[in-house]
Amino acid sequence: MKVRVFLSLVASFFALVSSAQLAAQSPVLVTLVKADRLLDPRTGNVLSPAAALVENTKIKEVGAPLRLQADAPAGVKIIDLGTATLLPGLIDSHTHLLLDVTVPAEAEITRRYNGEFMPGLLLAIAESPSKRVLLGAPLAREDLESGFTTVRNLGHSGIDGDTALRDAINAGRIPGPRILASGRKLTSPAAYIQSLNSAVGEPILQQEFLRISGPDQARRAVRANTFYNVDVIKVTLEDDFTQAETSAIVDEAHRQHLRVAVHATTASNIQTAIDAGADSSEHGNGVTDEQLKTMHDKGIFLDLTPTFYDGFWSKIHETITVSPALQFANAVNDERNRKRSAARVQRVLKSGVKFAAGSDMCWFYPGKTRGQATATMFPTLYKSGMPALDIIRAVTTNAAEMLGWQDRVGAIEPGKFADLVAVAGDPIADINQLERVQFVMKDGQVVRNDIASH
Repeated sequence: MKVRVFLSLVASFFALVSSAQLAAQSPVLVTLVKADRLLDPRTGNVLSPAAALVENTKIKEVGAPLRLQADAPAGVKIIDLGTATLLPGLIDSHTHLLLDVTVPAEAEITRRYNGEFMPGLLLAIAESPSKRVLLGAPLAREDLESGFTTVRNLGHSGIDGDTALRDAINAGRIPGPRILASGRKLTSPAAYIQSLNSAVGEPILQQEFLRISGPDQARRAVRANTFYNVDVIKVTLEDDFTQAETSAIVDEAHRQHLRVAVHATTASNIQTAIDAGADSSEHGNGVTDEQLKTMHDKGIFLDLTPTFYDGFWSKIHETITVSPALQFANAVNDERNRKRSAARVQRVLKSGVKFAAGSDMCWFYPGKTRGQATATMFPTLYKSGMPALDIIRAVTTNAAEMLGWQDRVGAIEPGKFADLVAVAGDPIADINQLERVQFVMKDGQVVRNDIASH
């Protein structure tokens, strides 16, 4: 017995030594990325010419190209992006990568509760979890290829679909953005889906949601999600959610060192989220000026979801034949959204509240990849009156702070992940450049480079 223990210890020792030797022998991968301009979203300053020295997965130094190249080790790989503008990798702070809903036929829409959305959601839930993750993987890749190197996936991914996708990406098995996963949404019993067959309804809903009825159940729901190692808790507030339930969720999540993102669209629900001490209020359609002031004072983020601000509703209906009546109704709704959204954006800017922006993308967008559909939020925010620099901050530095990852992402600075994107022109002068990202690097690895080498 003693001999076996001794031999086991000897084997462990040599295994550790061998691992240390292999680590010491692993080459350091050094890359110098050069461009005509580098934008710092936090200050708005532009470094020109500019370069970022990347060592393995992290940014080591930022500065003038000649100096960094002179100080770089021999054999450094040089990527010259010519006249392009470098920015930090983009962050989509509100997305649904495991959902790709197509609008059903008009007759189906009118006969169902939540008719545009519910049939596609039910189909996704009913399919196998494995298939759902496999369908989400290419959507994740398309987001990455459009420059979104970090995303926060806020539900609609089954029990653990987004955590499984996150782990596969982190392990390098498939390409995709860095994911903060929320697991199942916490909801009230009547949210999203109603009037299911009682014989099968409960098992179906349990695949997608953790439904809350009482503070004790709220705490258990948070703990149920932590079993799957989630990064954030997502709550959908409806009018039947109580203050006690919401406060219990936030308290339990914070005990588990998790932030809470609350879907809240009405003034009453937003107030419930504020009073509970939520970390971010998602959407904010009905937010009042007084609530914006309170959020500002408490440091609560408003996560705007501008995808629907400018005609998106009509666009996703292009996959079906639409009657003149529905076409007119959609057009009226789109115009109403444009006016309300523009007014909301101006109030948000005036209030000084911390804000980020997320796509809330979960729809099939005809003619676009998922990443291209996600990027439509940039011109939409601009048309709503948000300055280009504020838009860029909303998906870089601001978003990183809201996620609690400001030490890792959101800026091109030493010590942060080497997540870089480049566009051909000046995104401050033309925000539409962010819809045409031409270079993407994540973790020091080039994902896409459509810029000819100089």
